[in-house]
Parts: sequence; C-alpha cells; structure tokens
Amino acid sequence: MKSETVIASAPAKVILFGEHFVVYGKPAIAVAIDRRVYVKVGIREDRKLYIRSLSLEISGYFQNEKFVLESGKESAEEKFEPIRVVAEKLLEASNKDVGVTIEIDSQIPVAAGLGSSASVAAATATALNHLLNAELSREEIFRVTFEAEKLIHGTPSGIDPAIATYGGAIIYRKDEGFQPINIEFSVPLIVGDTGLERSTGSLVAHVKQIRNAYPEIVNSIFEAGEKIVEKAVQALKEGDLEVLGRLMLINHGLLFAIGVSHEKLDKLVHAALRAGAYGAKLTGAGGGGCMIAIAPSKLVDQVISSIEQAGGTAFSAKINVEGARIEN
Repeated sequence: MKSETVIASAPAKVILFGEHFVVYGKPAIAVAIDRRVYVKVGIREDRKLYIRSLSLEISGYFQNEKFVLESGKESAEEKFEPIRVVAEKLLEASNKDVGVTIEIDSQIPVAAGLGSSASVAAATATALNHLLNAELSREEIFRVTFEAEKLIHGTPSGIDPAIATYGGAIIYRKDEGFQPINIEFSVPLIVGDTGLERSTGSLVAHVKQIRNAYPEIVNSIFEAGEKIVEKAVQALKEGDLEVLGRLMLINHGLLFAIGVSHEKLDKLVHAALRAGAYGAKLTGAGGGGCMIAIAPSKLVDQVISSIEQAGGTAFSAKINVEGARIEN
C-alpha cells in the first residue's frame, strides 16, 4: 500500500442539449469542460474518515458510524455523506483496514448545474483507487460515482458521473447509456452563473408534476427536445456554430415552457444574445445555476462582459477535456 498522498481531479460538465427530457428516455448531449475538482487523499492510522472541503470551508470526520463536525456548518454531514460512501466502497474493494484523509479543492460552483458533486465523487474514487491499490476499472469508478450521486439527486440520469469519469463529449440516453461524440473543432463556449443555488431533485419533481397534469402537451415538448438533439449532433460533427446557437435558443424555450427557467437565467441569456452570441440556454436543472452561450471567437470577451453587466459571473470554457485522472 502506498503511504504518500495522492491527488486526483475530475472535470465539470455542461449539458448542451436535452436536460430534463433525458429523465423520460430522450437523448441529451453533455461535454466535459476545463474547470476541475482536485482531491488529495492520504492514509490515517486512527481509522477515521476525515473530510475537508476548502471551497465550502467545512471539515469533520466519520468514525464508528458517527459524524463529528470540526468546522463549518451543521449541514457538513449531509454534504459529506456521498464522499463517505465512495471512501467505504474503495476501502472495501481494497480490503484495507485503515482511515483516510480526503481534502477537496474545487474550481466548480456548487449547485449550479455543472456537476460538482459527481466531479468530487469521481476524483475521490480515482485518488483512493490509486492510494489503496484497489484496482477498480474506469467502469467501476463510474458505478461508484453513480451510487454517490443517487444519495444527492435521488434518481439521477447518469450524465454527471459519466462525464466526470470519462470526460469528452457524449450523447446519453437512459435506456442505452452513453456514446462518445467526436468533436474535431473548437467550440467557443461561455458559462454564466446566476449565483442562485437550486435543488435538482425539486426541479425534476416539478417537471413530473407538470407532465402528469398535461401529458399530451409535455410529451410533445419532450419529442421536440429529441429532434433538437438529433440536429445538434450533426451540427457538432460539421462544426456549424450558427445552427448550434439556434438550436440552443429553441431548447431554452422548451425548458422555459416546462417551468424550469428563472428570471435571472433569462436575463443572462438575453444579455449574451445582445452581445452577439449565436445562441444561449440554461444548462442543468435550471431554477438558477448556470446558462451557456456559443459565440464567435472574436466576441467571447464581449459576451462575458455583457453577462456580468446583467448580474452574473462568467467565464470561457474549453470543452471535450479529459475525465478523472491522477495528478501526481
């Protein structure tokens, strides 16, 4: 067993098309972006599972099925529970009777639709797999990450753990899993954050409620979402940014129609369009969190400035990056 510390990282994700519709068997397109979570792990002789989040400023440890808060908010135990599950699965797989220290340093906004929880789980699993010589395959890392996500989101689609583990760009369908998409050109992507945290679970429940009330109408919206994804895959393969932009706007309109947008999201979308973006839409669950835009390369800075003037924070992002990996 290695005695040194190990650092692993995993990427954030954005859903380009198909969020919410994917829960009902429709396809979605997601990509890894170059914001990452870094997790440092080490062995402890006291058998404690000690976890510290630098970005959330919370820390504490699990021992004998009890949680002891060291610093930060009382909600630390709830936030750390998925990480505990990951650590216990890796310890079980390695057959090691030790404690571990897990330190999380994230570049990804929390509860913003960028998959931060899956990134933490995938990076933790990857780091502990290496530290403990557990010899889990990448597919098994994905499964562990997916199990952790279920604790947070109830019935997650699987997109976030897939992107965090494997990286790249994928088309995902619930019944069929995911297939990689080969994107051979640069997509000038901008991410705008409203700063509003929201609950994926409550928004998924809201869509279910709307669908139960108006099944024929909402099912038609889901069908339209599927057609958007089909055309978007073709546009991605051909490098047609203008078509991608138009499809983004249509997708945003459908998401607005089922009640998962937000006044601030709409404001940032319009700000991006005013600055010359080809298109923009919310990404992830909605209700706050982030939006994305595609713009001509020469206008990226202008779009970022416009989003920030409208009250968001924004950054440009590279897509199609590597999944969970060891850093040292």
